[in-house]
Amino acid sequence: MTSRPAIAADIAKLFAARDTHAVEVAVLQPADPFLDMAGEDLRRRIFLTESETGKTLCLRPEFTIPVCLDHIASQAGTPRRYSYLGEVFRQRREGGNEFFQAGIEDLGDRDTPQADARSLADAHALLSLALPGKTLNVTLGDQTIFEAVLAALGLPRGWRMRLARAFGSAPMLEAALADLANPPRNGQLSGSVAALVLDGDLDGLSAHIAGGMEEAGLSASAGRSPSDIARRLIEKAELRSVRLSNEAFSALKTFLAIDVPLGSAAQALEAFAASAGLSLGAALDNFAARGKAIEAHGLPTATIHYDAAFGRPLDYYTGLVFEIAVENGERPLAGGGRYDRLLTLLGARTPIPGVGFSVWLDRIEALRETAS
Repeated sequence: MTSRPAIAADIAKLFAARDTHAVEVAVLQPADPFLDMAGEDLRRRIFLTESETGKTLCLRPEFTIPVCLDHIASQAGTPRRYSYLGEVFRQRREGGNEFFQAGIEDLGDRDTPQADARSLADAHALLSLALPGKTLNVTLGDQTIFEAVLAALGLPRGWRMRLARAFGSAPMLEAALADLANPPRNGQLSGSVAALVLDGDLDGLSAHIAGGMEEAGLSASAGRSPSDIARRLIEKAELRSVRLSNEAFSALKTFLAIDVPLGSAAQALEAFAASAGLSLGAALDNFAARGKAIEAHGLPTATIHYDAAFGRPLDYYTGLVFEIAVENGERPLAGGGRYDRLLTLLGARTPIPGVGFSVWLDRIEALRETAS
């Protein structure tokens, strides 16, 4: 086990002053929520094990999902702010497989701009406490704005979902845009299957696949069901059929190139939308309101910039995403974002909005040692 960071006591005091409930969650967690919702980068680094009953478990690789599961199980009311400080475990990580994280998960506040700004301000305050005198640079993105642009461009649902999943991974986004510009042809399907796919005949294709699986002696319960396979084949065919106009594709590339200081970000998005003839609606209104809320917290907005192509590689984010690093630093010290759908996916009976952040305490300790 790694030793508890020297700054831990000061962080606990900061969390208490910011009206949070300190929470501890089990080191062993059910693996399925992470495998389903945590993103490819984290999934491949999880330490997996099994319970005595054969249930798949893992060492907690992060705190957001465990804190949300704990909140649902406790049936606590909202709004409620949770804080944590403890070890997480990830394979193949530079700096060690065990390390400490601290953070705040802010659940149930329906004033999205204010809650987003507070989360960023909390993270900034923690790093300012731990690294006094250091200039902190903030990179901010917004998945809601990205998805609003995709919808305004008229992209079908399948493409919007694929691009949204790629947001936060530069290689995945680049590959998706390449396919959108030049959709690959599909010459691998047999005549009967190809006809069913092109007709969008879900029932007929499902029955055909089920028959083939039965002939091959494959059990539908051993993997994806025939209907799941059929739905995916039809979705892929629909994606290949899309040809985005040159104007729309150019507009998407122009949007992704926006990288400006926060103070001029709302105006830059307004100018982009006007030039492209798009309406971004409530997404742009909330973005502007969040910017004003961040300014009201007194954060140094000159060191905060908005990058339209910036995301974080966790599948559960739905809106704001951000990272904070020291000036000229290569690795982020804090990262966070909004996850309004996560608690419902984890079993909450009613939607509960959420936003939060984590800080990497080993990286902070390394900088403190260098400065001392």
